[in-house]
Amino acid sequence: MFFDGSRYERVPDAAFTDGQGRPVTLKRTREPVATELALVYTVREGDRLDQLANKFFHDPRKWWLIADANPDVLAPDQLLVPGRTLRIPKDRRA
Repeated sequence: MFFDGSRYERVPDAAFTDGQGRPVTLKRTREPVATELALVYTVREGDRLDQLANKFFHDPRKWWLIADANPDVLAPDQLLVPGRTLRIPKDRRA
């Protein structure tokens, strides 16, 4: 389900039973790692997380660093409200 090196690869599974008694296995919630702030960015109309990650980290796949640095937001698309300020962390090489 996850590629080698995925940040979710070592997150433990959790087993639950759904409303019909069937077993369901999910990944436990991954706790965001504390990030060191590099700068604050104000979202503009049309911004996308992959483009911001490319701008700040030179890698569009690192959009999750921005999401992790802003844990008060539940869904990544909520980060992109124009006028919202985002914490942009220092890049992690891993």
